[in-house]
Amino acid sequence: MCAVRSLPLALTARLAPVVVLATAGWALSSGPLAAPAATEKKAAPDGERSPSAPATAAAVRTYRDSPAPCEGVTKKTVSALVPGAKTAGKEIPSTDESLRRTCSWNALKSFDYRWLDISYEIKKSDETALAAYKQRTKEKSGGGEVPGVGDEAYSVVNLTTDDKQQTREGMVIVRASNALVVVTYNGSNFETKKAPATDEINKGAIKAAKEGMAALEAAR
Repeated sequence: MCAVRSLPLALTARLAPVVVLATAGWALSSGPLAAPAATEKKAAPDGERSPSAPATAAAVRTYRDSPAPCEGVTKKTVSALVPGAKTAGKEIPSTDESLRRTCSWNALKSFDYRWLDISYEIKKSDETALAAYKQRTKEKSGGGEVPGVGDEAYSVVNLTTDDKQQTREGMVIVRASNALVVVTYNGSNFETKKAPATDEINKGAIKAAKEGMAALEAAR
């Protein structure tokens, strides 16, 4: 008998929200913040210069472009977390690759299914990234901080059941200055209908997030 069975509705629909984000949600992101044009002024006589005149400076962003997302997780880690997956990954189309890029890997080996994706989001400023980080972590309640990754990081794992089939999904959200690195990792077993252990999913997601953060730094 073939080991591949029909995937439950929750997993067959897994790609849909990602594609919707790629074609709709990402379109809401604005382009890179352009430096304001310098305004020429005639030098004032020494006695007429204002010591309190504000200086004009361009907004500084630590990260200006997203790295290639499919290179954000090493092939060794992809093989360990998603057995049977093509290590090259599949990049999901984005309306503006300088602001947001995502790569995913998924495979069904025997009865075990695994999905991994990593997303890079480049914001206009640290403040914008911080606001997005706070909103995301608020929506994904029940998790905890991950020390030593970026400026701040958060991890959460949830279990869902669809037609008696369990799926456990972990998410790690990392903020580093004006950038966000988001990793999603989930799994199911279609023979036992059980999900992988919380520790397995959580550690896998954190490992991928750390590698993703290292790739962001390397591309800086």
